[in-house]
Amino acid sequence: MPNAASNVDNQSLRSFLDMVATDHPDDLLRIAQPVDTRFDMTAIVYELERAGKSPVIIFERPHPAANGSSANGMPANGMPVVTNVAGNRKLLAACLGVAVDDLPAAFRERSQKYIPCELVKDAAWNDVVIEGDDVDLSRLPIPLQFSVDGGPYITAGQISARDPVTGVDTSGFHRLMVKGRNRLGVSLHSRRRMYEFQRRAEERGQSLPAAVTIGTHPLHYMGSMVYAYPPHVRKFEIIGGLFGEPYRVARCSVGEIEVPAGAEIVIEGEILAETREPEGPFGEFTGYASYRSTQHVFVAHRIRMRRDAMFQSVTSGMSRDHILVSCITREGEILNTLRRNLPNVRAVHVPHTSCGAFTAYISMKKIADGEPQTAIMAALGTEFYTKHVIVVDDDVDIFDTNDVMWAVATRVRPDKDIFFIPGAKGAILDPTSDPENFTVTKMGIDATRPAGRDFAERLVIPDDQRARARALLGAAGVSF
Repeated sequence: MPNAASNVDNQSLRSFLDMVATDHPDDLLRIAQPVDTRFDMTAIVYELERAGKSPVIIFERPHPAANGSSANGMPANGMPVVTNVAGNRKLLAACLGVAVDDLPAAFRERSQKYIPCELVKDAAWNDVVIEGDDVDLSRLPIPLQFSVDGGPYITAGQISARDPVTGVDTSGFHRLMVKGRNRLGVSLHSRRRMYEFQRRAEERGQSLPAAVTIGTHPLHYMGSMVYAYPPHVRKFEIIGGLFGEPYRVARCSVGEIEVPAGAEIVIEGEILAETREPEGPFGEFTGYASYRSTQHVFVAHRIRMRRDAMFQSVTSGMSRDHILVSCITREGEILNTLRRNLPNVRAVHVPHTSCGAFTAYISMKKIADGEPQTAIMAALGTEFYTKHVIVVDDDVDIFDTNDVMWAVATRVRPDKDIFFIPGAKGAILDPTSDPENFTVTKMGIDATRPAGRDFAERLVIPDDQRARARALLGAAGVSF
């Protein structure tokens, strides 16, 4: 097996930062002033978003962080924090080498090209190893993001573990609340593979060996969000498909778990069996403080890191850093489902304003009545987080909510074009879902024109007239 140190860079967070600095320097912001790990970083990201900006941010002097000490191998001058890595569609498209408009389709296609991983014998995160009583999570610059949060949270931590039955591994985001020196509260509320792995281990009276990876390339972030794939496929094989080459992984010393060789920090430990403790509240993607949690507990036995490690954090709440990848991956998954039976579907958009989860807009060239209803049922069946689906004609810009709402206002007959599905499985974190069984009523809206007969003609300004208008305005000193 080759040594990782020679060739992991193109798959690391650092390689992404280098790409942004070289090709998109206006989208990289370094903040050299000291910032408090309590609230400052979150506030800065949100102020930038209010100004219409979403750069990758490197906080060079988070405080407090390591308290200026080099004890236990931690960096003497603290550790920089990188955030807003996944908050910009242009940069995510650049990672795949495609135009922004082609991002969901490119993601959909490449995430289905599973490429076996490459196992390397060493990794950059083996520079520093902290074990046993020396493990102290408080020495990492873990932010406290909102005043309502139950404590500091690791938000960019990817948990990896193996199925106790099949041995197939998975990797994904799960919120991790610092509860003590080596103890993290964890919520597995997506109720997918990691939840099932822990349940199967617990049935055997065993804790689930797991590793938390911090500091990865955005394509890892994107690939980890894929949820519809065969049970024998590894998440790392999906991520390899996005890279277009084998994803390089290295083995931890807990449960033979493999994690990205180019990561910054790895925390090895286990999710305890038969142990539940209060966790939360946490500022969730819904824009609310969520007390809902599966209340699992992760105990850290070992921390491995690069000698000059960077700490990655995802800004919580409704930030683009938290939500945008969910939008793109859900767009790709729903589009994949629809294209199987409805080739006249043009595009899918999951808007940020719907928390990146709860609403999907579908554009289609309607050939016959009933097709929008088929599309709605397929979309609702693809992803249980989705609870509202609006189908529009292909003359409507689904990336412009104003245009979608215009179609709803002028093309929907409520008695004929809106229907409901009560008692459907919903998301635990959806504050409207039933607090006991987490079901919701889902809704579909057909906002397309009737097929086969005349309908009012839409007012349209042709592209050549728009171009002339912009040229005239430009001559008058108006910039676009």
